[in-house]
Amino acid sequence: MSQPTTDRRRFLTFLVAAPTLTLATKITVDAVSPDEAEAVIPTLPGPAEILDLGDVLTLSCAPTANMLVLGVSADGKVRLELPRAEVGQGITTATAMLVAEEMDLPLEQVEVVLSDARPELLFNQLTGGSNTIRSVYGPVRAAAAAARARMVAAAAKQWNADATRLSTRDGAVYAPDGRKSSYGALSALAARTDLTANATLKREADFKLVGTPTSRKDARAMVTGQLQYTLDLDVPGAMPVMVRRPPSINGTVKTVDNEAAVRAMPGIIDLAVVPTGVAVMAETFGQALDGKNALDVTWNPGTVDAENNASIKKKLQAAALPFVVPPLLTQYVDAEFDFAFASHAPMESNSAVADVRDDHATIWAGLKSPILAKQTIAQAIGLPENKVTVHVQQGGGSFGRRLFFDAALEAAQISKAMKKPVRLMWSRIDDMRHGRARAASHHKIRATFALGQVLTFEHRVASIETDWGHGLGEILTAFAAKLPVGGNLSFAQTVFLLTIKSPYNFGVTTQLLNEVPLKFHTGAWRSVYSANTRGAEEIMVDEIAAKLGKDPVEFRKEFIKVDRQRKVLEKVAELGEWGKAMPKGFAQGVAVHGEYKSYTACLVEIDARDPKKPRVTRATIAVDVGRPVNPRGLQSQMLGGLTDAISTTLTAGLHIDKGLPLEGSYSQFHYARQKNSPPKVEVFVMPATGDEPGGAGELGLPAPVGAIANAYARATGIKPRSFPINFPVDFEPFPR
Repeated sequence: MSQPTTDRRRFLTFLVAAPTLTLATKITVDAVSPDEAEAVIPTLPGPAEILDLGDVLTLSCAPTANMLVLGVSADGKVRLELPRAEVGQGITTATAMLVAEEMDLPLEQVEVVLSDARPELLFNQLTGGSNTIRSVYGPVRAAAAAARARMVAAAAKQWNADATRLSTRDGAVYAPDGRKSSYGALSALAARTDLTANATLKREADFKLVGTPTSRKDARAMVTGQLQYTLDLDVPGAMPVMVRRPPSINGTVKTVDNEAAVRAMPGIIDLAVVPTGVAVMAETFGQALDGKNALDVTWNPGTVDAENNASIKKKLQAAALPFVVPPLLTQYVDAEFDFAFASHAPMESNSAVADVRDDHATIWAGLKSPILAKQTIAQAIGLPENKVTVHVQQGGGSFGRRLFFDAALEAAQISKAMKKPVRLMWSRIDDMRHGRARAASHHKIRATFALGQVLTFEHRVASIETDWGHGLGEILTAFAAKLPVGGNLSFAQTVFLLTIKSPYNFGVTTQLLNEVPLKFHTGAWRSVYSANTRGAEEIMVDEIAAKLGKDPVEFRKEFIKVDRQRKVLEKVAELGEWGKAMPKGFAQGVAVHGEYKSYTACLVEIDARDPKKPRVTRATIAVDVGRPVNPRGLQSQMLGGLTDAISTTLTAGLHIDKGLPLEGSYSQFHYARQKNSPPKVEVFVMPATGDEPGGAGELGLPAPVGAIANAYARATGIKPRSFPINFPVDFEPFPR
C-alpha cells in the first residue's frame, strides 16, 4: 500500500485531559493542510501492485488511526491502549517494542492493554487478516514519537534549553551538560497544552530493539498461571453456567420435560431456555455439567440434520465450476482434492461473563470483533448501545474462532433471562460440535503445458458456505466501491480473490470459488481459503514438474514471479539440504506461499515407512515479512502454522453424521501431539527487505500443507487426494 515517505510526515497530536501525558496522534502529509489532513487515508495500490485483504483492512482502519491512546504516568511507565485482541499471537509484545523503540525506553516500562469495545473506531477494532502489525505500525510509532517529542520539549522548557541539543535514552531526557530528567518527572509538564513539540519518526536503519528477537512480555505470567483469561475474572455474583445443546446444528428447544427434577439436583440455582438450548446455573461447573446432562429435552430439527460426509462431498463435487480449457493438443494434468471440516480447537473453549441489569449490561470475553459484539448484544437484550460495556479479555487461542462472539451473546441472553450475573463455559464437546469450523471444500485443478511451458492453470473451488457475519463483511461492503474485486461479488468471493494469488507465471491462470449454502457453523479458520487452495496447488506444481521431468525446486524457481519468493525458496533448499539421499520410506517435500505482502517457503522430511502413521521428522522454513518487528514472535507464528498443517494434512478433521460432528474432544480430533512434531525445525527470518511489515499470522500454514503432502507422495508413491490423509473413526462418539 502506498504510504508517504518518512521525511514528508508530520504529526497532529491531540492531548487528552489528564494530570500526566495522555495523547492520540495522526500521521499527516506536509502537502495538505491540517483541515484536509483529517480526511487523508492511505491510497490503494497502483496498477503494478497486488491488492490484498490486508490493504483493504488497513484502508478501513485509517480514518480512526488518530484515536490510538498512549499515556505516560508519573512513575515513568508508558501505557498503550491497543484496539485489537491478543489471543496468543504476540501483538502486545510487538506493539510494546514499537513504543519502546520510538521513545528510547526499556521494554519493561511499556504496558499494552486491550481496549474495551469502542464503536467510535468504526472498522478499526477487528483483529484478523494478518493485519494488526500492518495497520498499527505507523500509528503506534507516531504516538510514541509524539510522546517522546513532548518529553524533550518539557525538559527544554524546564531547563530553558535548546530542544534540538537534548537527547533521550533509557526513559529519560539528557542535556549535553549531564542534566537528566526521567519521563515520569516530566509527564505532568509534557501534558500542558501550551507546550509545542515537533515529532519525527526514527529511521528504520536506527532501530535497536525492533528487529531483535525478543521474548514475550506475558510469557512468565502465561506459564505460571498468573495470566487472567475470561473465566479467571472475579466478577461479584457471577455463577457457573453451562448449556444443554441440541443433537444437531441449529436445533432449538421444543419442550423441557424434567425441569423440576433438574432444579432439585444438588447445587442447581436456575434454569432458562435460550435460543441456543437450555442454560443451567449451579454453584460449581461440575454441578452445572451434571444438571445439563440430566435434562430431558425434546428438540426441533436443525438446519443440516440430513447431512454427512458422503452427502457433503457429493454436493461439493456437483458445485465445482467447469473448466474452460479442454485438454486438447497439449499435455495436461487433472486432479481433484477434498478437505474435511476442521475445528479451530483453541485451548480455551468458548466462554464469557455477563452481568445484565434492567438499565445496563457488562460483558467480558475474548473478542476479535468487539464493536459488532456490543451492537448485537445491545439489540438482543433490548438496551441502548451506550448502556452496554464490553471488556476485551486475553484469549487462549483463536485461529479465527474469536471473530465470532457467540459465547458473549449467549451469556448476555442467559443473564437477562435469569436476572443474575453468569459465568458461562462451553464444554470441549460443545466447542468441537457446536463451535465454528473451517468449511469442507472440494478442488478441481487442470494444468495444460507444452514445450516445457505451462499454458493454462485452472482451479475450481467448491466450499461449504463460510460465515462472514463477524464484521469483516461490513468492512467489505463499506469499501466495495473502492475495490476492483468488490461490486456485486459476495463477501466470500471477495475475500477469496483478495487472498488467493498464484506465485507462478503459469500462463492463463484462473482461480474461482463457488459456495454451497448449507447452514453449518463455519468461520474464518487460519488462512481461510489459502490453506486448502494453495496447498492443493502446490501438490499440483510437483505433479506438473514430474510430468516435465524437472526437479520440483528448480521448476518452481523457473516460474516464480517475485524475487522475494524465489529467495525464500532458495534459502530453504540450502538450509534443508534439498535433494539429499534418503532411505526407503523417507522423502522430502517443498512448497511456497505468498500473502499479505509476505513470503515463505517450507521444506519437510517425512518418515512414511508406515503410510498409516507418517511423521514429519524435520522442517525448514524461510520467511520474509518485509520489516520483521519481533523475529522470535515471527518464528512462533511459523511454528504454529507448521503444526496446523501437520495436523490437518495428516490426521485432524471432523466427521459429520446426521448434522453434527462426531468428534468431541482432543482425543478424537487428532490434532498433532508432541510425538507428531518434528524433532528438528529451523525457521530462518530473512533480513529486512522493506520499511514496513507484511502479515504473518496466516502466512505459515499453506506452504507446509503442500510440502507435507508432496513429501508423503514421494515417500509412499501414493498421491494424496483427500485430507486429512488418515481419517478413520477410531473412537466411540460421545452421546448427543
